[in-house]
Amino acid sequence: MNYYISDMHLGHRNVLKYDKRPFSNVEEMDETLISNWNRKVKDQDDIWILGDFCYHSEREPAFYLKQLKGKKHLIVGNHDRVTLSSDSAIQYFESIERMQHIKDGKENIIMCHFPLADWNAKRRGCYHIYGHIHNNRDDIYEFMKKQERALNAGCMINHYEPATLEELIENNKKFQSQ
Repeated sequence: MNYYISDMHLGHRNVLKYDKRPFSNVEEMDETLISNWNRKVKDQDDIWILGDFCYHSEREPAFYLKQLKGKKHLIVGNHDRVTLSSDSAIQYFESIERMQHIKDGKENIIMCHFPLADWNAKRRGCYHIYGHIHNNRDDIYEFMKKQERALNAGCMINHYEPATLEELIENNKKFQSQ
C-alpha cells in the first residue's frame, strides 16, 4: 500500500499558529502525528513524505523516523536541510529524491514538494501530488484547485495522518468545498 503525507513539521512550534493546528502544544502535535501514522501504516507499506518532515525541532529527525512504521521515501522540501544533513536520519529512508514518478495501482503519479503548473503525462491522466502550500487559500491554492488530478498531501488537509491516493482525492474535494 502507498501512503502520502507532507508538511508534518515535527517539532516546529510556530507551525501550530501558522496552520491553525488543533493542538495545545508541539508535544501533542508530534504525539498525534506519530500515533496516527503508526495506527495506519504497516511495516511493508511505502510512505511518501513530500517534504518538510521535521523543522526547528529540539530533537534530531532520527528521533521521529525510528518511531514510524513503513518504508519511508523522502521527496525533498524546502525545510529538510537538517534531515538531509543527518547521517542517522538518512539511514531510515529507502529513497530521497526531489521529484519522483511512481505507479500506484493503475495510476501514474508525479510527486514534488512544490506544486507544479504542468507535469509529465498530465493530459493522459497522471496525478500530481504535492505539498508546500499547507492549508493556505492563496493564489497558488486557487490555481492548483483548478488543475485536474493535482492533490495536496498536506497533513492538515488529511486529518494529520498519511493518506492513500483515494483518501487524498476525497480529502482534497472536501477541503475545496469548505
